[in-house]
Amino acid sequence: MTEPLALTVTSAAQLLEAGEISSLELTDLVLRRIDETEPMVHAYVHVAHEAAREAARHADRRRRSGDTAPLLGLPLAVKDNFQTLDAPTEVGSRVLKGHRPTKDAAVVERIRAAGGVIVGKTVTHEFAYGLNTPPTRNPWKLDSFPGASSAGSAVAVTVGSALGAVGTDTAGSIRTPAAVNGIVGLKPTYGRVSRFGVFQASPSLDHVGFLTRSVEDCTILYSAIAGFDARDPASLREPVGDPRADLDRGVSGLRLGVDRHYFFDFPGVEAGVRAAADAALDQLKAIGAELVDVTIPELDLMSAVGSTINLVDNSAWHGQLLRTRRGDYEPETRRMLAFGELIPAVAYANAQRARRVLSDAVRKAFETHRLDALIGPTVPVTAYPLDAQTNGAPTPRLSGLVHHNYPANVTGLPALSVPCGFADGLPVGLQIVGRPLDEATVLRIGRAFESSTAWHLRRPNIFEADH
Repeated sequence: MTEPLALTVTSAAQLLEAGEISSLELTDLVLRRIDETEPMVHAYVHVAHEAAREAARHADRRRRSGDTAPLLGLPLAVKDNFQTLDAPTEVGSRVLKGHRPTKDAAVVERIRAAGGVIVGKTVTHEFAYGLNTPPTRNPWKLDSFPGASSAGSAVAVTVGSALGAVGTDTAGSIRTPAAVNGIVGLKPTYGRVSRFGVFQASPSLDHVGFLTRSVEDCTILYSAIAGFDARDPASLREPVGDPRADLDRGVSGLRLGVDRHYFFDFPGVEAGVRAAADAALDQLKAIGAELVDVTIPELDLMSAVGSTINLVDNSAWHGQLLRTRRGDYEPETRRMLAFGELIPAVAYANAQRARRVLSDAVRKAFETHRLDALIGPTVPVTAYPLDAQTNGAPTPRLSGLVHHNYPANVTGLPALSVPCGFADGLPVGLQIVGRPLDEATVLRIGRAFESSTAWHLRRPNIFEADH
């Protein structure tokens, strides 16, 4: 019998289409993998055993009737800040303990319509924002950081307890866990994927995206779920197109910008991360890409601008709940929300004005240097020991983890993290930031790199992982 750890979205879809496995059989494999791995990695807050099996039976009936929906019968996981009719949505907080939504989030609707089987809800930080330490663990080293608020989704994919997963990214919360777990994470252009039915953190920074084991898998999920939704005021009407059409065109002739000052010379970049990213750049050059040195001085303001907007937006949304349910919040989250309330309105207004200047500067760099993408390490570090994590920091700006990721959130540009090596036995990610609405090129670059290396094929053995 096929093992879930060996399967991808792509390979599982091929088995299903060939009739070599049924959706019910595949779903049972994944559910058994959840039962096997959860005691160690704690990726899920809710596992939908019976609902998933019923969805799988329905997918099998659809396939027998000739349905060819793009996600038909594939077991997927959903972060616990997406509303789900058939499962609680608590967003990692006592404030919403037992909350049962009356509707599905738009992304959940589209997964179901495309035939996907939702096997469970994954762990997130409190309201995908807090500095609390959830139980999720990194499968490469169980006592180490598993990523940001989409870590549950990332870990589920890494250990094979989901073939793919959806998450959210406000300051790198898809790309960071993708990088430190050695998988692929895509944050599309702002507005490409509907946020209807997703508990917000910052409405102007929040993005919905995908976590998978390969770039092709990510492309499949993105193609099936992205698109206009009138219920999300930021949703874009521009057609998504078919990013799979050019996925295997390679990188010959593409111009990739490298801002060494910002992405490589930042004091928090570990030597092993820098070495892995440099090797990845050499590999991209070897397969035909042109590397272009660029300097975008405005990038240095990204973390300050992004964190100001993020802090104020979160505090504004939680204002009423914080007054009525203060004692139900984790102390670290409460401290962050209180800090956001202290930021003057003029500082928030200035941050929003500065944001436009920064976005213009990045777009100008793309035009001036005729860039197809910006490239560098996804995060400056590998997974650090959890006992070294500093809880209670007054602002996420103080964390080097957001430094490399905020530019894509502040500008709304699409960004992809792909595995590019290891440092001290832990995964390193390479980030590819593209032009607005040009997910196709970002995915094409990631696919070309992935196809010329084997980093994405490495899997942790959690039964032998260090504790």
